[in-house]
Amino acid sequence: MTPYNIEDPWAWQESWDRQQEAFMPDREHRFTAMLDTVDAVIDGRAPRVLDLAGGTGTISLRTLARFPTAQMTLVDLDPALLAVASASLADRATIATADLGAPEWRSALPHREYDAVLTATALHWLPADRLGQLYAEVREVLRPGGVFVNADHMPDDTLPELTKRLMDRARGRRNARYAAGSMLSWSDWWDRAGADPALAPLVAQRHTIYPTGHSPEWNPPASWHLAALTAAGFSEVGTIWRGGPDAAVAAVR
Repeated sequence: MTPYNIEDPWAWQESWDRQQEAFMPDREHRFTAMLDTVDAVIDGRAPRVLDLAGGTGTISLRTLARFPTAQMTLVDLDPALLAVASASLADRATIATADLGAPEWRSALPHREYDAVLTATALHWLPADRLGQLYAEVREVLRPGGVFVNADHMPDDTLPELTKRLMDRARGRRNARYAAGSMLSWSDWWDRAGADPALAPLVAQRHTIYPTGHSPEWNPPASWHLAALTAAGFSEVGTIWRGGPDAAVAAVR
């Protein structure tokens, strides 16, 4: 991918992290659980990891901090986020542009036989039928014994009223942070990116890719994901982390 002249990609990384933490105060906890899972399947070897819908490279950067010799691939479609990722990761990862809404996304990958495929807070933009297909496609790019981890909004369907209360409480705290100016909202972050000389044309390009924004969010319970991963042919599926209405599910090929 062509590198972009972003004056300070680390400032954009930090602002992205803070904006995301407004939604997920325990964000780093899920990343730790994901990387612990990678560690469990590599037997001390340097891992080959695919950062799926990797955005600015959040997971890739944390993977490289934990496993400095990891062989990273990051795939996303958003040109603005990919520019931040490319500037931050430089030659430490392969950056690929691909649309996960179509099975052809795999043709953009430089490898097969990944040890791990990791994704967080991204796949809820896909409709149910496509996400089920994607799970099967992810399985095909893993080596035998490799692991897939998806961390996202995955409520526990046995706690519907408590989950609603937790979400209402989190929303109130988030709105208070916005009102105090301590964190940027999603829309504020994109407004600032659109005003940056280097990112502005990429934000405009993003609007042509997503003219009405992403599709509506779809957040089924963790049980749906576990059933879909089982149907996709994984040998083991389960939940490795939960924080309120969010969870990380893992599947072993």
